[in-house]
Amino acid sequence: MAWMTRLHAGLALPPEVIGGKAHGLVLLHRLGLPVPAGFVVTTEACRAYLRDGRLPDGLRDELGTISSPAVSVRSGAAVSMPGMMDTILDLRTDAPERLAAAVESVFSSWNTPRARTYRTLHGIPHDLGTAVVVQDMVFGDRDAHSGSGVAFSRHPDTGENTPFGEVLFGQQGDAVVSGRSRTRPLPDLATREPVVWRHLLDALRRIEQHYRDACYVEFTYESGTLWLLQVRPGHFTGAAAVRLAVDLADEGAITRAEAVRRVTPHDLRHARTPRTADAEVLARGLGVCPGVAIGRIALTADDAVRMAAGGPVVLVRQETSPEDIRGLAAATGVVTALGGPASHAAVVARSMGKPAVVGVTDLAVAADSITLGGRTLAEGTLVTIDGTSGEVALGRARVVTGGADPRLRRLLDWGNEKSGF
Repeated sequence: MAWMTRLHAGLALPPEVIGGKAHGLVLLHRLGLPVPAGFVVTTEACRAYLRDGRLPDGLRDELGTISSPAVSVRSGAAVSMPGMMDTILDLRTDAPERLAAAVESVFSSWNTPRARTYRTLHGIPHDLGTAVVVQDMVFGDRDAHSGSGVAFSRHPDTGENTPFGEVLFGQQGDAVVSGRSRTRPLPDLATREPVVWRHLLDALRRIEQHYRDACYVEFTYESGTLWLLQVRPGHFTGAAAVRLAVDLADEGAITRAEAVRRVTPHDLRHARTPRTADAEVLARGLGVCPGVAIGRIALTADDAVRMAAGGPVVLVRQETSPEDIRGLAAATGVVTALGGPASHAAVVARSMGKPAVVGVTDLAVAADSITLGGRTLAEGTLVTIDGTSGEVALGRARVVTGGADPRLRRLLDWGNEKSGF
């Protein structure tokens, strides 16, 4: 039995077999977009490994056929699980056993506590297993004309039809998603690398046309050449989902009936975004998930779980990691000193629909207190965060709800027409 397939040969295989990441890479290849060459080890191989405790017969031999100076080894489950499983970068294939060990490491990370917690929270079955994507490395730190970033074809918080994301010049992609480095707004790429910028915009346009939806991509450019490393639909919620659906219908990409079907009851409940008013603002960061959260400061994931039993908490961290997933689940919102729109805190908060503020430069986190805007606040202090404006305020701020977007009324009218009312 073959446990691997080349990415460009996986056209007929569903995400349940090759994983969502590989499925997206195959799509990019079909669209003629630049994707590093590689292979995917199927989810069937992972399930066999989890069942037997070893790589299935024949897989080591297949891995031994890969010849590349350096590869990346990434997880790719059928359903996205951001940051929950292992990634190995810049692996050298002069010792095939290293590649086999890397694949085993990714398979094993399927059952780490953080991964199991994430699946439980999102209703993902525990028996699916993950695929593993093995690709030629591309280097965002190669030279002065290299870098990495992430891009949404439209703004994920508002639905506005303008590219949104972040970029790091001269660094690898893991520095973007980890949140440990201060990123630059995506449009800075237009000035720094205009050719890469044009190619990225063209890629976003072509992917949108295929999905008939907004999209998200991770990319690296090496010595002025763009490479796409991951793609998926944008999955906007709330007011952004409403605007996106109506705009796509107006653009002729989808019908009005499909626009109505795409917006969920959850989106409608959150289409009018709460905001803070008359707040004692201590500091500002980047709002990366709209809404207002009010709660007591918790400084660790364990503290958040413990304190949440007595009322809402806001998890405040220098930066979050996959190990904080229990705390993120327990908290009503999250604040970090580091990170941008694609940092771990932002991505997970957005997937859970929880207000989040990241990149608060005035924030310093200690063992039992924080310093924010020149004031020291003990753990347990009540704060309010606004995931739209990026404001962090002391105490319980007044919350107001803005007027509805005219697009919401149009969408509801389309729904009434469809229902015959």
